[in-house]
Amino acid sequence: MSALPFKQPPKNLCLLRLSAIGDICHTLPVVRTLQKNWPQTKLTWIIGKTEYQLVNEIEGIDFIVFDKTKGIKAYRQIYKQLKNRSFDALLHMQMSFRTSLINLMVKTNIKLGFDKQRAKDMQWLFTNYKIPYKAQQHVIDSFFGFSETLGIAEHLYQWDIPTDSVSLETLLTDTNIKLDINQPYIVISPCSSMAYRNWNAEGYAAVADAIAQQYRLPVVLTGGSSNIERAMAETICWRAKSPLINLVGKTALKQLLLLLKQAHCVISPDSGPAHMATAVNTPVIGLYACTNPDRARPYLSEQWLVNRYPQAIEKKFSRPVESVNWGTRVRDSWAMELIKVEDVITKFKQFMQANPV
Repeated sequence: MSALPFKQPPKNLCLLRLSAIGDICHTLPVVRTLQKNWPQTKLTWIIGKTEYQLVNEIEGIDFIVFDKTKGIKAYRQIYKQLKNRSFDALLHMQMSFRTSLINLMVKTNIKLGFDKQRAKDMQWLFTNYKIPYKAQQHVIDSFFGFSETLGIAEHLYQWDIPTDSVSLETLLTDTNIKLDINQPYIVISPCSSMAYRNWNAEGYAAVADAIAQQYRLPVVLTGGSSNIERAMAETICWRAKSPLINLVGKTALKQLLLLLKQAHCVISPDSGPAHMATAVNTPVIGLYACTNPDRARPYLSEQWLVNRYPQAIEKKFSRPVESVNWGTRVRDSWAMELIKVEDVITKFKQFMQANPV
């Protein structure tokens, strides 16, 4: 096979997408589309070590795990795993110098990457086929450019991440947390990996109090084990008048996914957990001011957005949102302060009216 689109299903494909958690979730619908349309095609996915923990039980994929903490040794390990293998095509789905170095190790005549207009970090130099340029797309829809270019028109918005290997009962027993998982509860995942996207602890505490007082629903705080996330959770609990369940730093990725899956809804800024919730069909009240929600919102929850991105762009650049580049971010701490407590509570009330418990 030497040209795209393929006239018949290829024997094997290599996907190169290392990180991050949110973008791994964005990649999965493309993977599921490939699996449905070309069930006999063997898929190999080069993926980051942390991200692998989320998807490692998906059947029909040969994972090659890249551990960036090992430095040059990680590249040597990838080279050893790839040196005796060849593929009908490489889907280079991440724009970074790290992935471009790995690209050089993949043996194939077809290296498919982003169009030159969108290919950051000079990714276009490392590919000989490009997906067509399409303006103003959500990240998931831009990823579908890869399967479209291969010859598959269908878009299958399906994630199906297995969670059978984990149990919330075990998590709650191990952490000595009391939560009735058979009753509705609300998850607040307050932090993003990018601190400038985080809202404030006072706001989260006020929202949690409103939920507890008006709806008598338990509120669970979730997140990773970083100092920023732990400090945020502790401050929220200290400021809240109602008791909260703090699971920040206490869940593995699969446990977090199951916790999000069984939640009535999730409140979060632009973050990995917001997109994990989407992957398990849990509605997300997304808090957006720093990034364009039309590009990176929780894909299935557009109606529940609290969107102050246009106001942030106006304040930062003194011009309307329509006049800036599609991927423009506002990396200033004041941007998320444009979101008010009343905005979030109002959106939550609208959600509860549409989704009563």
